[in-house]
Amino acid sequence: MAFSCFSIPFFPIKSSPSPRLHYVIKSAKPARRYSRSLATGLRSAAPVGGFCWDDVIRVAQADDDDLSDLRGYLQRVRTCNRGSELQTQFIPFVLEGEVVGHIHKGFISHLQNFQDVFTFSLGEKMCAAGGHVTIHSSLKTSNDRTRAIGDVINCLGNIIPGTRNELYPVVSSFGKPIFFSLERAAAPYFGIKAYGVHMNGYVVRDGKKFLWVGMRSNSKPTYPGMLDHLVAGGLPHGITCKENLVKECDEEAGIPRYIAEKAVSVGAVSYIDIEGHRFKRDVLFCYDLELPIDFVPKNEDGEVDSFRMIPVPLVANIIRRTEFFKPNCSLVIIDFLFRHGYVKLVLFY
Repeated sequence: MAFSCFSIPFFPIKSSPSPRLHYVIKSAKPARRYSRSLATGLRSAAPVGGFCWDDVIRVAQADDDDLSDLRGYLQRVRTCNRGSELQTQFIPFVLEGEVVGHIHKGFISHLQNFQDVFTFSLGEKMCAAGGHVTIHSSLKTSNDRTRAIGDVINCLGNIIPGTRNELYPVVSSFGKPIFFSLERAAAPYFGIKAYGVHMNGYVVRDGKKFLWVGMRSNSKPTYPGMLDHLVAGGLPHGITCKENLVKECDEEAGIPRYIAEKAVSVGAVSYIDIEGHRFKRDVLFCYDLELPIDFVPKNEDGEVDSFRMIPVPLVANIIRRTEFFKPNCSLVIIDFLFRHGYVKLVLFY
């Protein structure tokens, strides 16, 4: 497991940077423009090593512009909130009188092959107004629904890629009774709310704050090779937020329970991202954990390639200038920047 930390001023890097990044540090404004253009193609390049830690730090240190310039942060927010104009293409998914999701008209055509599992009231031309999809009345219990829809997902095969055998609870809102449990990869295809926990693991050294940042393994099915939180994970059925966080702390970063239990709940961020047949509605419960200065994370589940401890202002620059971070992680870090005073808003009266 590779790891390192650094502080300002930045230590010399002996290894050669990516050739495409040689001039990033030469000029402030060109560097900023270049880092953004570089980032555009990185999501697809990441599985084959689209960038390395040296690249990340060079982009972050290119200049010292104002961390309160909101334009870069707003772009990260927009990235997670696409497709609002496409909502009319989705039909409400209703259970016991509650809207629990939204299903694309195109995906409904696949579900119509399972008339013993789903009931459709679509109206003329599948108009969303007044139309809906529900579960067949013969499936009365949560277990019956979970099994039946699980069989449907298995039958659909690659129409829903990346299945993980991890179940998410289907509820009308957090804490409400569970209607059934759904394969995690299928959640956006049914438009259900999915919940997760994200933790900002930070260190205070000589009065300055540093965030531990992970680089996802290139073998990850989603966002391989991209930057990530020290600890983050979906919230499956049957476990509380805090217990899930403690579990993820152990698996993803080797943080012992007695430290992980000190994590502080600081709120939540949410977003709606619509693309193709996917209506992704995520709520991320956010935590802060101040770690011991001498703590070094160690990944235990093979999902993280390496870690770095990075000064918070440089993390802010990475967020503002690039798409190196997994998109929803950017939202949680932006929240951290506001709460810890790195971004200051000027009010005009």
